[in-house]
Amino acid sequence: MAASASTPNSLCLKNVTSHRSPDGGKGNSPWRRFVSTKKAPSLSIACTAVSPSPLVPSSTKPSQERVFNFAAGPATLPENVLLKAQSDLVNWRASGMSIMEMSHRGKEFLSVIQKAESDLRALLRVPDDYEVLFLQGGATTQFAAIPLNLCTSQDSVDYMVTGAWGDKAFKEAQKFCKPNLVWSGKANKYTTIPSFDEFEQDPDAKYLHICANETIHGVEFKNYPVPKGKDKVLVADMSSNFCSKPVDVSKFGVIYAGAQKNVGPSGVTIVIIRKDLIGNAQAITPVMLDFKIHADNKSLYNTPPCFAIYMCGLVFEDLLEQGGLESVEKKNLKKASLLYGTIDGSGGFYKCPVEKSVRSLMNVPFTLEKSDLEAEFIKEAAKEGMVQLKGHRSVGGVRASIYNAMPLAGVEKLVAFMKDFQAKHA
Repeated sequence: MAASASTPNSLCLKNVTSHRSPDGGKGNSPWRRFVSTKKAPSLSIACTAVSPSPLVPSSTKPSQERVFNFAAGPATLPENVLLKAQSDLVNWRASGMSIMEMSHRGKEFLSVIQKAESDLRALLRVPDDYEVLFLQGGATTQFAAIPLNLCTSQDSVDYMVTGAWGDKAFKEAQKFCKPNLVWSGKANKYTTIPSFDEFEQDPDAKYLHICANETIHGVEFKNYPVPKGKDKVLVADMSSNFCSKPVDVSKFGVIYAGAQKNVGPSGVTIVIIRKDLIGNAQAITPVMLDFKIHADNKSLYNTPPCFAIYMCGLVFEDLLEQGGLESVEKKNLKKASLLYGTIDGSGGFYKCPVEKSVRSLMNVPFTLEKSDLEAEFIKEAAKEGMVQLKGHRSVGGVRASIYNAMPLAGVEKLVAFMKDFQAKHA
């Protein structure tokens, strides 16, 4: 269609007459094929108007139905949070900028990170003598940062290993101090946690490290050990059950967690640390692993993962609106009880290897009595809109991660599928 002069946003040249190519008649400009420097004919160029596509209203829900995502991480996020982020994506609060474009030192982002910290403090009732840091590198980076900040290379520290992540943390600490393996569940394939009087702690150790919830093996501490020693503190990797239930922060020296399970996308790691433990980093500590650097700079020493922090802030708001972590824990207990009840009531068709007293509310691993059916189970579930149910590659089987954002409807659908699958194959 030929464009008129009044057509909006039209890109056209009308009745263009040229006696010289744009390069001054030199070189190989493509204009020379059409324009003579001697006799230049008039060029009439027809063009089509180009209009910008209208933005999808922020209140519009995704046109394609969302699946129930049982992934261990990055994990499902609340749909209302995703829709809120969608509405803010291009222009955050009339700032004229996306949250991903603004300076991390500008007043707009400062309000975002300060609000996120304030809401997290409210959720966990974080005492005033603790710092809240938003860092990078995942919980795995903290496996090194913890010993580098809390002890010297010659200090003793205690590690209680209840799964693969605790084991990784213990092995990393061997590079920076002298860790003691006070208990390991490896011989029992990480299916239990002992009573705390069954292992001997070193009273001179600087800290006792635990992984509060083992994502791969589905083992979770229901209460926490008390470090034995005058200045010894409890350190916990809470990556996969962070903000899933109330926690008495004052019982810990350090809590750290990758956000991508319960409170946000991957890219940000949250560290809650008692202030008196900051400032004693080993001389070899890289600047990016020094807690004092980040505490002094309010998590803004370098460019932080701005969008991930913003998303965490939205999740914290959502958790508060749900009634806080007491309310969230009740919902998580209901989901887990339904799923474990189905497994235990299957007459052995489904089996969970974890001791009942320490079963995770977040990660539910199970196997099928007929192991050759597991691949079919996972495939058929995916066809029904339930994805990422394959167990971790190191253990196999099936695993359903039912973090905060997994709705009860998702677990109900999975349970119905499990019963139907059993009826067909029993």
